[in-house]
Amino acid sequence: MKMEALNSWNVNPGKAKEIQERLRSKIKIIPLNKNPELICGCDVSFEKNGNKIYAGVVVLDFPALNTVERQYAEADASFPYIPGYLSFREIPVLLQAFRKISHNVDLIVCDGQGLAHPRNFGLACHLGLVLGLPSVGCAKSHLVGDFSDPGFKKGDFSSLIFQEKKIGIVLRSRDYKKPVFISPGHMINIDDSYRIIMSCLGKYRIPEPTRQAHILVNAFRKENLGRLK
Repeated sequence: MKMEALNSWNVNPGKAKEIQERLRSKIKIIPLNKNPELICGCDVSFEKNGNKIYAGVVVLDFPALNTVERQYAEADASFPYIPGYLSFREIPVLLQAFRKISHNVDLIVCDGQGLAHPRNFGLACHLGLVLGLPSVGCAKSHLVGDFSDPGFKKGDFSSLIFQEKKIGIVLRSRDYKKPVFISPGHMINIDDSYRIIMSCLGKYRIPEPTRQAHILVNAFRKENLGRLK
């Protein structure tokens, strides 16, 4: 998989902020140029009472969402946990897993924010830019922006507004459950982000690509990979 070396990962928070502000102008919020055939979900997990960080990447065909490939990696975390800077903590180990992927992926779904970020440059933006791929952020929690609660049925959504701009949507991904926060990362717009995430929803609150990545990375962390076969 192609990757562009856009920045150093061994930086302090001040330098990380400078990098985010410099790179955000490169983000393209545009309609998808084609429907994806292969979608990749990614997630990370952390060692309890330790410094290890684990990454899981799962490739699924689309729209059937059958698993095509799984890869994982581990590393020592080199950046502290600071909200708004998670890409510097998580992307280095995610890239180790992405380097092992043998398929040509068309789109990435991240367990994290895209534009819905204090500097409009969340993990999905950063990862999409590094990999040169369309990317969508699907976060389980709110980081920035104002919104009204969406309706209670799956598919209901409301706009997420930050600094007087629509940066994403708040989506009810399952009837009467807490919503998720969808925002485009790179090379995709809000409408297509909604369409893709809706197509990736099954009977769970979390879309299947990131749900499968979550299962994989926790199995890897717990050394239970045999259960996935």
